[in-house]
Amino acid sequence: MSEAEQASADARAERMRRRFRGYLPAVIDVETGGFDPERDALLEIAVVVIEMDQDGWLHPGEALNVHVEPFAGARIDPRALEVNGIDPDQPLRGALPERDALTRIFQPVRQAVRRYQCQRAILVGHNASFDLAFLNAAVRRTGHKRNPFHPFSCFDTVSLAGLVFGQTVLSRAVEAAGFEWNASEAHSALYDAEQTARLFCAIVNRWETLSRLEREGVLNPVTMAS
Repeated sequence: MSEAEQASADARAERMRRRFRGYLPAVIDVETGGFDPERDALLEIAVVVIEMDQDGWLHPGEALNVHVEPFAGARIDPRALEVNGIDPDQPLRGALPERDALTRIFQPVRQAVRRYQCQRAILVGHNASFDLAFLNAAVRRTGHKRNPFHPFSCFDTVSLAGLVFGQTVLSRAVEAAGFEWNASEAHSALYDAEQTARLFCAIVNRWETLSRLEREGVLNPVTMAS
């Protein structure tokens, strides 16, 4: 890497670090065998690291998903499988034990945290508390020591999309943001993570646009609210 490229990377890292108080946003989506993170199986997990370009705009990074073997004694509600379409007994889905699946998911996040010189990652999700609860439960079960995510803080695109677009359902929020939604691919952890990442970036970039206009004196939110 040349000196100019290094300087650009350092400036981008500093901008990302300042934007989220030293935390790197990364989208996590899980598909499960139910609603109880302690007793129900984690079946699939996907991650999309959020990247920032040299102009300060956010973009979804590469997506990664891993199918997960149910832990010993895990419950699986057939109704959950009707929604996500997962067959836990399908040998071709290439499922990994929970610990190995977490390691695979955490690796690109940890690399990005180092690249942006952040303290740790912060989970972004649609109904983020659900994804975070299953992630934390799997970390506890496996004794995984290299979890890059903050244990309880998160960004929830349900709240963000409700504020910006007046929509809380993921499909409707994505469409309100100007993107297409493919219902046949929904409830796959990979697809939902990719769409959540697009939605999060669109919302943050919209806010950044307004902030820049405010700094330039084009907009005055105090006057607009009065």
